[in-house]
Amino acid sequence: MTRDVEWLRILKMIEAGQITAEQGLELLRALQEAEEAEGSPLSTGRWLRIRVTDVATGRPRVHVNVPLRLLDLGLRIGERLAPEIAGLDLQKWLEQLRASGSGKLVEVLDEEEGERVEITVE
Repeated sequence: MTRDVEWLRILKMIEAGQITAEQGLELLRALQEAEEAEGSPLSTGRWLRIRVTDVATGRPRVHVNVPLRLLDLGLRIGERLAPEIAGLDLQKWLEQLRASGSGKLVEVLDEEEGERVEITVE
């Protein structure tokens, strides 16, 4: 994903009230730091990919790509927005995720909802 697309996505999250302006600024700074650290566009880094597809039609319902470099910041923001996850050891999970190789982490078939959820690292 290009830098402009990522920035626009963050700005739309602010506009929709999903995150505060301060949280958006943190995300934008993290994007810039990730670009500078890699010395190349974000698209060359590792990504956490989340796909939710409709089992009946095969059409995507959710298609989210998150640079692994931004997960730490995203988890901190998530703890603020969803207090129920604040007690989880997300840093340990993130360390394990970074240490893992590429491939499928989770695949779940929800027959009730007619959805397939796939989470991969690439």
